[in-house]
Amino acid sequence: MWILPLIGYIGLALGFCFLTLAIASGLYYLSELVEEHTVIAKRLLTRLIYSVIGLQSLLWLFDGLPFLLSLFSVGSHIIYLGNMRRFPTVRVTDPLFIASCVLVLLNHYFWFTHFSNLSIPPQHSIYDKPNVPTFTEIASYFGICVWLVPFALFVSLSAGDNVLPTMGSEEPTTPSHPPPPKFKRQGMVKVVVDTILEWIGELAKMAGFRPERGF
Repeated sequence: MWILPLIGYIGLALGFCFLTLAIASGLYYLSELVEEHTVIAKRLLTRLIYSVIGLQSLLWLFDGLPFLLSLFSVGSHIIYLGNMRRFPTVRVTDPLFIASCVLVLLNHYFWFTHFSNLSIPPQHSIYDKPNVPTFTEIASYFGICVWLVPFALFVSLSAGDNVLPTMGSEEPTTPSHPPPPKFKRQGMVKVVVDTILEWIGELAKMAGFRPERGF
């Protein structure tokens, strides 16, 4: 068979594209919701961070997760909590934000290494159940305890370069000097999506495609 496998690859590529667009649209919508309900979003994110810290402590206490890794994860979420001091505005050059990005990668690497090195103990009988977490449990742990808070912060935080001017920065205006334009704060997800769309548009123009000509 030659045609059917080709159709399978084309369908897989189209499915991946549609899934990517769906995720981007959902993130875009969530970012707009956070912009409209900043106070509620800050309260929910703060409680979410405290909940993950408590859950991580329970996992160490009752399920025997490594103490040092659990302590590192708790410390990482405390660093994440520091980003809430100026919520939802954040500067990409802020050391606390940079440290949070590094801690996300380190948390993923350390916990992935830990779960990868788990070995099934020898069973005394065929009825013994090995005390090793399943794939569902590991995936749920990564989703809730490792990725959930950073992902929520990424959706909720806004770029700090385009912020509304404060009252202290306002200058008196005269008819000959019109007021400076006010910049609307934009979510980081919206900035990333808009940048990617502009990049795709530039590539299309370089390839000779003109939107006004149509397909």
